[in-house]
Amino acid sequence: MRDNGDTIDKTSLRQIARDRRRAFVSTLDPLAHRLAFKVLPSPLARRIADAQVVALYMGLDDEAPAQRLAHQLSAMGKTVALPRVLDRLGSMDFLRWQPDDILLPGPFRTSHPEPGEGPVTPDVIIAPLVGFDRALNRLGQGGGYYDRAFARLPDALRIGIAWSVQEQDAVPADPWDLPLHMVLTEVELIEGPLA
Repeated sequence: MRDNGDTIDKTSLRQIARDRRRAFVSTLDPLAHRLAFKVLPSPLARRIADAQVVALYMGLDDEAPAQRLAHQLSAMGKTVALPRVLDRLGSMDFLRWQPDDILLPGPFRTSHPEPGEGPVTPDVIIAPLVGFDRALNRLGQGGGYYDRAFARLPDALRIGIAWSVQEQDAVPADPWDLPLHMVLTEVELIEGPLA
């Protein structure tokens, strides 16, 4: 059970991180923005070489746009998936997706593919985040969707994508929080000891 101090602390950190991200993205050169996150760095491409299913997400507003990696991943022979929010209790699964597929609206302004053949199990989960630190603790939106997915799929490689300005000195981690294995920003790939 979280105490109020941790909740307030994470809430404050989320707001600070969102404000910094919004300001940063608003000042980015349009060409730099369009080119960001279009190519996997070689160390990351090598790390996921044996993965079959890679889960991305559709970036909203000023989030780092993970969906831009879909074409390269498909060209590498990977099955690309997107999350589907199932309920307001933090449950989601992952559905196969091709970049030209039509998406259906979901809760919280999310969108997801048609269910098709049903959920797939990702070997790699590329997750959005609000903030991160060098210990690869992830500050999410607060709904626990990715925390639950990480716990349900402990063998999946956990990668966060963020703008570099989202780095924090320290992100509070609860006992149930699983750290990321890597964080990809527009300027570097940060690898942890688990990678």
